[in-house]
Amino acid sequence: MAIDIQEFINSSLGISLIASLGRLIPVRLGYWLAGFAARRIVSHPESPLVRAVRANQWVVSGEKLQRPALDQVVGETFINSARSIFDLYHYSLSPAAIKRLITFDPGARLLTQRPEFDGRGLVVAGMHLSSFDLVLRALTLQGMRPLILTLPDPHGSQRVEYEMRKRFGMNLVPTSFGALRQALRHLERGGAVLTGIDRPIPDSKYHPQFFGRPADVPIHHVYLAAKAHVPVMVMVTMRQPDGKNHVMTSEPIEMEPCSDPDEELMRNAEKILRVGESYIRQAPRQWGMTLPVWPAALGMIPG
Repeated sequence: MAIDIQEFINSSLGISLIASLGRLIPVRLGYWLAGFAARRIVSHPESPLVRAVRANQWVVSGEKLQRPALDQVVGETFINSARSIFDLYHYSLSPAAIKRLITFDPGARLLTQRPEFDGRGLVVAGMHLSSFDLVLRALTLQGMRPLILTLPDPHGSQRVEYEMRKRFGMNLVPTSFGALRQALRHLERGGAVLTGIDRPIPDSKYHPQFFGRPADVPIHHVYLAAKAHVPVMVMVTMRQPDGKNHVMTSEPIEMEPCSDPDEELMRNAEKILRVGESYIRQAPRQWGMTLPVWPAALGMIPG
C-alpha cells in the first residue's frame, strides 16, 4: 500500500523520524529530500493541504494568479516550507550554526535585549514566514523569555514540536481562557507575550479584513493588548539572498480605543494585519500557512 506522505509527516512517528534524519544528513541531501517531499505533496492537488495553499497564495496575489503560474507559486511555497523544516531539525542543536543563520535587524535586536519584565508589557505578533520556529530557538539563545501562546491541544507532529520547544527552554502555554488570564497578568507585570496571528481558527466570531477579504484569523492578541494597555509589535523572518534568515520587527502599534468593544477588536486587528500584509508581500512564497485562511476562496481558485 502506498504511503500517504502528508499523513506520515503529520504523524508523531513521521516528524520524529524527520527530526532524527535532519540532524544527521548533510544540507545538500536534506534540501534534495525536502524538495522531493514537497513535489510529492503538490502532485495531489485535491488534498486539503494543497488546496489551502493554492487558495492562500491566490488571495495574496490579489486574486490574479492563473494556472500555470499559480501551480509554480504553490510548488515553490511547499519547497520553501520543506527546507525550513529541514533547517529547524538540522541546526536546532547547534547554537553556533543558528547564530550564523539568523540575523536580527536593528529593531529585532533591541527586542532580544529587552529584560524579561520591563516598564511596560509587549505583545509580539508572529507570522508563519520562512523559518519562524528556528527564530524562536534563536530568541531563547539570546536569553529572551517571552510567554508563548501555542495551539490549545497539540497532537501528532504538533505534540513532538511542542515537546522539543519545551526542551529548548521556551515558556509555552497552550491557549485557553486560563492561559489568556495568565498572559494578561504577565503583560501587566511588564512581560512580553508572543503569539501567532495568521493561523486560522474555525468558527470564530470575528473575521477581520486581511488582503481585502474577511479572514478566519485570531484576534486574541488584540484583546490582550487592549486589556493590558500595551502595544503590539509584528515580528517576521525572511530568507534573504545571503542565505540567512533576517528577523524584522515593526514599530510598536498602539491599540485605538473605541466605545464598541467588537469594533475596537476589529479595527485594531485590521491595523495589525495591514502591517503583516506588507511583510508577506515582500516574500509571498515564504509564507508557509497550510490551512485555509479564507475558506470562501477554496471554491474560487482557478483550476
